[in-house]
Amino acid sequence: MGNQKLYKGSLQTIILQLLASNEKMYGYEITQKVKELTKGELNITEGALYPALHKLEADGLLDVEVANVGNRLRKYYKLTERGTKETVSKLEEMQDFLKTMQQLVNPKFSLE
Repeated sequence: MGNQKLYKGSLQTIILQLLASNEKMYGYEITQKVKELTKGELNITEGALYPALHKLEADGLLDVEVANVGNRLRKYYKLTERGTKETVSKLEEMQDFLKTMQQLVNPKFSLE
C-alpha cells in the first residue's frame, strides 16, 4: 500500500476486528496476521500498534491477560463486552466510510 497514512486512522478498527475474529492475540501475532491477510501490503509497526492497544485498553474495550510463555511474559489482548459492541459500531462506520469514498473516487461504481 503506497500511503501508510491512509490506514493509520483505521488501526483501532483493524485491531478490534482481528480480536473479534480470534479469541485473544498478542501484539506480534496481530502484526503478522495483518501482514498475512493483506499479502504483505500492510505492515503495522510496534510504534503504531502498542499505543493503539494501550488506548483501547484504557477505553475499556480490551482486557489484558499475561501468560508465561517460554520463560517470557506475553500479553494477550481480548475484547471486553463493551469492546465487542464497539467493534460492531466501528465496522459499520468503516463500511459507510468506504462506500462514501467509493462514490467519490468512482461514481459509476456502487456498493449498494
